[in-house]
Amino acid sequence: MYSRAWNVDPAPLEKGKVYSTAIVLGGFTNETRTGTGFYNDHADRLIEAVRLKSTGKVASILMSGGNEHPNDGFTEADYVHATLREMNFPDSVILIENQSTNTVTNAKYSKKLLDAKHLKGPYILVTSAFHMRRSIYIYKQNGMDVIPYPCDYIGGNNIMLFSDYFVPNVQTLYDWSFYIKESFGLIVAHITAT
Repeated sequence: MYSRAWNVDPAPLEKGKVYSTAIVLGGFTNETRTGTGFYNDHADRLIEAVRLKSTGKVASILMSGGNEHPNDGFTEADYVHATLREMNFPDSVILIENQSTNTVTNAKYSKKLLDAKHLKGPYILVTSAFHMRRSIYIYKQNGMDVIPYPCDYIGGNNIMLFSDYFVPNVQTLYDWSFYIKESFGLIVAHITAT
């Protein structure tokens, strides 16, 4: 039940409106030992961004994500850029922010890039449902007009069965780690914003 209360509902998109940009937050790829990448179980973020672009709801996709280990050459945004090119998306609709290492720097560098390109909000912010509450707060703290577009629901969006209330599920314990991290992250964001 905590996950249902924590998750941010998607905001309705205006019918027929084309938003300038879908900002996609990283965290859905991993680097292999050989320096290549692969998509992990949070790749719904990319799928939803591609769907927004393919259905004409956004004009461009901004992929925001660098690398926690910037000296090894792999960046998430560049890896995703290559994938989008393979899917025949032209470079003219792909914006790459490959310097960030966390949500705070995602917002900082995304704003800088969007301002430089003269792209106006509101922007559609695409990230996992468990990460949306903190992300919206940080982006708004950076003066960005963002609309929540949560995806990758790990809890709280499915139909509950009677057995779900009584049968233990080890996956639930794992999923709690995401919500605990996000709760502490939001507290830190509030403290550092004041």
